[in-house]
Formats: sequence, structure tokens, C-alpha cells
Amino acid sequence: MASMIDIKRRKTSIESTEQITKAMKLVSTVKLQRARQRAEESKPYFQKMYQTVTSILGKTEGIDHPYLCANGSEKKGIIVISSNRGLAGGYNNNIVKLIRDSGLDRDEIVVYGVGHKGMEILAHRGYQIVSDDSGIINEPVYEDARNLGNKVLKAYEEGQIGEIYLAYTEFKNTVVHEPKLMKLLPMEAVKEKDAEEPKGKLLMNFEPKPEEALSLLIPKYICSMIYGALVSSAASENGARMQAMDAASSNAEEMISDLELAYNRARQGAITQELTEIISGAEALK
Repeated sequence: MASMIDIKRRKTSIESTEQITKAMKLVSTVKLQRARQRAEESKPYFQKMYQTVTSILGKTEGIDHPYLCANGSEKKGIIVISSNRGLAGGYNNNIVKLIRDSGLDRDEIVVYGVGHKGMEILAHRGYQIVSDDSGIINEPVYEDARNLGNKVLKAYEEGQIGEIYLAYTEFKNTVVHEPKLMKLLPMEAVKEKDAEEPKGKLLMNFEPKPEEALSLLIPKYICSMIYGALVSSAASENGARMQAMDAASSNAEEMISDLELAYNRARQGAITQELTEIISGAEALK
């Protein structure tokens, strides 16, 4: 059995850790309130933009545009949104597992990273990191999403990558966060699969030319999707960290309770031993 001094030191150490985890939980709770509000406010626009673009493409035929067909490159650019800090449960590992289990060839993937933790794990596993925009995840704004979107679109237009994907964590509620991998470009698969308009409707009419309209619309669609993913991931990160710190605080309380019981037993044992020694000494003097 451990000595009372060892138990007391252990208990003091866990109490200090508990104070830290409780403070981190409080900070994450406050940040979650703001991030959740932003995610909920942007979600309708995020979803409507996706529905609008897929609806337009579902009623579009015979348009030869770079965004609608493959450019010949086998490289797949994935915008990976994780966090800059750990202590968030399985938040970062879930994103890495999503990419690992996606069925995409690792040698063909190039990563546009947002968040140090996810990039560190992916780099350790041999994925190619070509961009680091980790600073934007702390307080994401639309301008950051537009800059990242323009960077990825430029690489696509120049033939450096042939497909664009978005890996992020969708915020459902405080306790449910779902990792998602979404294909953004090219859009021929999206056009066939996700268009919700019933068949038989008239084809979409464009003014001015369809190519000009799509050249304006699709970059806005890409940037909007990235921004929605950023704010959703920020809310998910804080929710995951709040849960992790709450679980850590609960575990610390249980450990402290167990150590208090062990300390009392050790103390009672020491008292019993001292009494036994005193009585034995008194008996020996008789």
C-alpha cells in the first residue's frame, strides 16, 4: 500500500489538474456559445447555396466549362479542417480517419491544411502538405474562406490538382459532431447525383452566356462551402473540447474520492499500528 505522503501528493496533483480541466471547460463553453451562434446563422445560406448550384447544374446540358469536367490531373486536393490545439477528444483523429478510409490513394492526395493538429498527423502518415492556413480557424471570416478558395481554384485551373474535396466536422448539436468529406470540383458527379429538381422541367436559361455565369457562380459556391465548413468545424471543436474537459473533470473527482478513501485507510492503519506498539510496550514493562 502506498504511504500517506505519496497518496497526499497524488491527490494534490489531481486536484490541480481538475482545476485546469474545469477552467478549460468553462472557456470552451463560452467559446461554444459564440461559435454555435455563427454556425447556426450561416447554415441556411450554406445549405441553400449548395442546393441552388446543384439545381442549376441539374438543369444544365451541353456546356463545356472547366469546372464541370475533369482536367486530366490525377492529384486530389483536400481542404482539411482540424484544430490548432489538442485536448478535444477524438475531434482531430476523426478527420484523419475520414481521409484514411475515404478510398482515395494517399500518393494522389495533396492537403490544404487548416489546423496544426490534423496536419501533423497526416504529415506523419506520409500525406503531402502543400498549404498551411491554420490561423484562420480561430476566428473564421468569409474573407479567409475566399482567399483559401481562390488558392485552391487557381491550383485546379492550372492543372496542379484534378479534384477538390472538403474534409470538415459538421456541427449537429453540442454532443453530436459528424466528420464529412465533400467533393466540390469537378461537378459532373454532383450534377447527376444531387440535383433535386424533377425530370421533365425546362433547361436553365443563362444571361449572359452560361460560361460567364458559371465562372462567377461556382467560385462563390466554393468559398461559401469553405466558410460554412470553417464555422461548423469551429463550433464542433469547442463542443468536443467541452465534452472532453467535462469527462476529465469527472474522472478527476472519482480519483480524488478514491484517494481520500485510501488515505483514510492508510491513516487508520498507521493509528492502529501505533496503538498496538504502545500497548505492546506497556505490556513488556509489566
